Amino acid sequence: ITTAHNLLAAIIDNHLHHGNALGIDSRRITWRRVVDLNERALRNIVCGLGGKANGIPRETGFDITVASEMMAILCLAKDLDDMKERIGRIIVAYTYEGKPVTPKDLKVTGALTLLFKDAIKPNLVQTLENTPAFVHGGPFANIAHGCNSVSATKYALKLADYCVTEAGFGADLGAEKFLDIKCRFAGFKPSAVVIVATVRALKMHGGVPKNELAGENIVALEKGLANLTKHIENIQQFGLPAVVAINAFPTDTAAELSFVEEKCNAMGAEVALSEVWAKGSLGGQVLAEKVLAACEKPSNFSFMYDEQASIKDKIAAIATKIYGADGVNYTAAAEKTVKELTALGFDKTPI
Repeated sequence: ITTAHNLLAAIIDNHLHHGNALGIDSRRITWRRVVDLNERALRNIVCGLGGKANGIPRETGFDITVASEMMAILCLAKDLDDMKERIGRIIVAYTYEGKPVTPKDLKVTGALTLLFKDAIKPNLVQTLENTPAFVHGGPFANIAHGCNSVSATKYALKLADYCVTEAGFGADLGAEKFLDIKCRFAGFKPSAVVIVATVRALKMHGGVPKNELAGENIVALEKGLANLTKHIENIQQFGLPAVVAINAFPTDTAAELSFVEEKCNAMGAEVALSEVWAKGSLGGQVLAEKVLAACEKPSNFSFMYDEQASIKDKIAAIATKIYGADGVNYTAAAEKTVKELTALGFDKTPI
């Protein structure tokens, strides 16, 4: 990912250096470089210093590798040919006339795709108890879709009776993007969703300081449960059954665990205690049984918005239904971006 991303960045600077035949506006180059660690000193830099031989000076910067669009493409691509098409459509800059510039315009899609001939293949690993698992890809959920690769999930579905995939942060950010973006592109139809929660986290949501989380506190737990119940509601809006897995801590009390289960059951969600961290697979047997039962329940999976809806309508659907907003207000800069994306034909895609 890092090599391909930075190769494209180098090609853009090389194009500027050798005459800029496409008329790229160096002030509107959107493709930055990446590095596989958090280095705040490199977030905003000036490159091309050192004289004529070292390129055209311009402002740019570094992002972290998992935030690269290359990572998102790797995880959505069906195969190498599909990946080549997607790479060719990346907008990396704009010309002085405002026309978008892509790797296809720079005639480098083949070279970039070649770097992924091995990386596109999912990595097969195993758990401590020898259960096979695919580990492949990890785009940030706050700027991309936050899910592993489509190919890894397809292989898992082909090779096993049941496939469990981790889909990012929470049932708002992570699950929404998994369901609305990855499932839409790949044609997946999930059978059930597992929401992982802890009593400690729920009490913290209810206002308990970190150093006091070990003590029983039903009042704070009830306040914090508003967070969990919203996640359950979000999943149910997609028409899917939800199972809540309570990741057990030694400090959890029977009263607290019972209280969480009662509230979740009232919403129609099954609850199971998970002690996998201490007991291995035996600690998750009850959870597994409840998930299998949920998979057999009738479901009516549907997306949160119509792909053909306008950008604003899709944003409104996510903001109001998933995050509980009463509406969306746009700044002047955001209004301009919506118009630009619509003009470029990006309004009829998942967001």
